[in-house]
Amino acid sequence: MSLDASDVNHHSGCLSLRRLFKFKPQRVSKSSSTQANSSHICDQTRKASDSERDAKITDLTSRVFYDTCCDFGSRFDTAVSQWEAPPVYSDLPSSNDSIRGEIRHTIETVIDTLDSSLRSLSLQIHSHPELMFEEIFAHRLLSDYMESHGFTVTRHYLGLKTAWKAEYTHGQGGRTIGINSEMDALPEIGHACGHNLIAISGVGVALAIKSALETYNVPGTVVLLGTPAEEGGGGKIILLERGAYKGMDACLMCHPSPGPELSSFVVSSLAMQSIDAEFFGQSAHAGNAPWEGANALDAAFLAYSSVSVLRQQIKPDHRVNGVINGSKRAANVIPDYAKMRWYVRAPTRDQLTRLAERVCACFEGAALATSCRLKITKNTPYYDLRQNNILAGAFSHTICQEYGMNVGQYPSGASTDFGNVSYVVPSLHPAFAFTDSARTTEAHKACMLTTKALACTGFRVLEDNVFFIRVQEAFEASM
Repeated sequence: MSLDASDVNHHSGCLSLRRLFKFKPQRVSKSSSTQANSSHICDQTRKASDSERDAKITDLTSRVFYDTCCDFGSRFDTAVSQWEAPPVYSDLPSSNDSIRGEIRHTIETVIDTLDSSLRSLSLQIHSHPELMFEEIFAHRLLSDYMESHGFTVTRHYLGLKTAWKAEYTHGQGGRTIGINSEMDALPEIGHACGHNLIAISGVGVALAIKSALETYNVPGTVVLLGTPAEEGGGGKIILLERGAYKGMDACLMCHPSPGPELSSFVVSSLAMQSIDAEFFGQSAHAGNAPWEGANALDAAFLAYSSVSVLRQQIKPDHRVNGVINGSKRAANVIPDYAKMRWYVRAPTRDQLTRLAERVCACFEGAALATSCRLKITKNTPYYDLRQNNILAGAFSHTICQEYGMNVGQYPSGASTDFGNVSYVVPSLHPAFAFTDSARTTEAHKACMLTTKALACTGFRVLEDNVFFIRVQEAFEASM
């Protein structure tokens, strides 16, 4: 896929969403705004020990598959009429509205002051797209920036070359708010899904909360993680397993999405697992003695057909998709090897587990029928994203009432490694819409409004005891 060089707004490594999908944005009236709570997940990383993972990570150029968790589809032809009325959030605790108004003003002032430098960071990252685990430029750029703003930065965090941690503590005790900044791009289309915007949003949220802690003398800690390889590498899952999220009382981030201009979503998405199926047969001359062979390619085709039949008996919101890897073998030789890669998706982790078992049974039947040996590799699953409904309610109320963005709900088939994080710590992962390139001023504006609302929500976790108790109770009830 070639870059769309005719669009000056995205000439540096990113295709335009409008160009890719002929997407025409629709405006939604503010009266149609809604809010949603749900879950969001992503693609795949092989489940293995740290040493095995490290060995795999060092050889990224050999990877054939680059999985995207981003949702490039545009479902908004009919979405306007399908949106529901937003829930009422007037019962959220409000111990002192005037102070909260001042805090919001402080957060807004900080982000507005940083706007031009955040824009510069975004454009630099966008112009230097880097694939998963190779985000060297972004790692240096963002680490230096956070260090220059008073954060203690740990580069190459927890053994990952391009992960980093920026931490700031004010006072004694207090709670800890976690934030994520993604950095990786995709082959050929660069930052078409806008991870440059996710990166600067995390930076803006962290710096705004830091300023509010200092201004209002609230004890607490801000931890910003630079998380590599969201696009199929499962960077957050690796960091989670190595303890990066330990001690966080909540964790926040955002993600761009196609959708109506100036709209925001707190949406669910599918749990996902990638599965590799390898069939080992016996080669033979296809003309002289085909009966001496065991055809691995036949096994792959039987498996493919079996899964196709299985689709008739799976639920409408379940997904199974696969490919047979290319082969350079000669046609007059019985193939002794074939490999397939499959993606299995379902709304929840438990449903994903059951569906994956049914898919694997198709592989086993094909191997038995063709006298082939089968090796199944189940890669690390991306869980469904469990949006904390109290965090989601506070964010949706702020971004709608204070910043004028429409709040909507739509089904998503995307996935994210942040879903695994949401099973461990109260989490919020809203999406904000952009209709063209991730380097446009319109995309930046939507990102900054989302950043302000996220910072307001994150600060309440640290400052408002009653609010935090409700967040905890909602998290425990969801498990």
